[in-house]
Amino acid sequence: MNLKYKAILDPGFQPMELVLRDYEARVRAGASQRLEIAVERNKGYCERFALDILPDGADDELSCAVMERYVKTLLWVYGGWKIYVSGSRTIYEFLHAAYQKGGLREFDVWFMSRVYERPFEVVWVENPADMPETRRSASAVGRHLGGCRIGFDAGGSDRKVSAVIDGESVYSEEVVWHPKTQSDPEYHYQGIKEAFRTAASKLPRVDGIGVSTAGVLIDNRVMVASLFVKVSDEDFERRVKNIYLDVAKELGENIPIEVANDGDVTALAGAMDLGDNAVLGIAMGTSEAGGYVDGNGNITGWLNELAFVPVDFNREAMVDEWSGDYGCGVKYFSQDSVNKLAPASGIEVDPDMTPAEKLKVVQKLMAEGDPRAVKVYESIGVYFGYAIAYYARFYDIRHVLIMGRVTSGEGGVILLDRAREVLRGEFPELAAKMELSIPDESSRRVGQSIAAASLPE
Repeated sequence: MNLKYKAILDPGFQPMELVLRDYEARVRAGASQRLEIAVERNKGYCERFALDILPDGADDELSCAVMERYVKTLLWVYGGWKIYVSGSRTIYEFLHAAYQKGGLREFDVWFMSRVYERPFEVVWVENPADMPETRRSASAVGRHLGGCRIGFDAGGSDRKVSAVIDGESVYSEEVVWHPKTQSDPEYHYQGIKEAFRTAASKLPRVDGIGVSTAGVLIDNRVMVASLFVKVSDEDFERRVKNIYLDVAKELGENIPIEVANDGDVTALAGAMDLGDNAVLGIAMGTSEAGGYVDGNGNITGWLNELAFVPVDFNREAMVDEWSGDYGCGVKYFSQDSVNKLAPASGIEVDPDMTPAEKLKVVQKLMAEGDPRAVKVYESIGVYFGYAIAYYARFYDIRHVLIMGRVTSGEGGVILLDRAREVLRGEFPELAAKMELSIPDESSRRVGQSIAAASLPE
């Protein structure tokens, strides 16, 4: 593999996009066979892909390794409880063994089964003509600015609510709360209700409620969310899944409500601010959060859980503690990435510090112009440039917005400049049609609340 740009603090980095391009070049140079893959999510929505691979028996170890990373990407970008495979029994058998309890991707099986409330399956389709076709659910959610609306943003450390009249915020507040440490869902319920009622008191009436929240949402219901990590499964099922719908009913039975992932709402806010579509938003904070507004200005209903999307093919790469997988975005585009690279740059931090405290040490050095900190952000920028090229296989992108605590200060500027350099040098066709930027904090905060309020019709 020939990288024009090196992640100077991570010489083992093997970007997924170059791995796939090298594999595709090898396939074109010799014999090949057609592999068909489809992933099905809720309500029969489906994404179908076809690609040429090496024939079964040619280099099964390489083909299985590359296709396993590719299929995992499909799952975490689009979501799914069922994988269809046609064209390669070798790939099918490998995936079938990986995606089951006790298999290589056991975490993915558990997660997707919980989200979609279906047992996870990998099925073989003998005839490619019988493969399900792509069927999408994109809808024109948001940009509804008329009337009196409530916009609510549920974060892990504070909750924000705005009262919005005809697209203008007439009241907003931020309240510190601690949802991740609370096991009683009544704490969350009462906090959300208080926010809704406060905003409603500033309006002559409530025409709609829009919610931006961390987690995976299906039909306005919370399926998985770190905000409720301490809540028991029984209480989650009883009180959390419909929590936003239940609180909204206390304001009025027929008030329209839309609940969306906070990443998608951030991308929507960016699209509204830019006056354009095809926006991929990525927040680099405690983890990597993603959101997407498609070329028609729609929120797609895709999972967009980029934290679990592989970006590094190197099997010696750092492993994510939760999923047990290597080379995934959470260790490349979050505070974990900064903390991972800091020792390699020569920066020593107290191992007893929290990840957030370690990040602040590197950011302080960055503000002082320390060349070691510069190398950290340059390396993340190289990661990001190659990752964006990989993401572009799955998203139609005209704008990439990055945000989050990792991108604050001069470090974010260096990160973005380096990513642009990688795109121009390695992928000029993408650089020509794509803009990378960091929205300013004040406009993002106001824009987020207005975008959330604009969700319901």
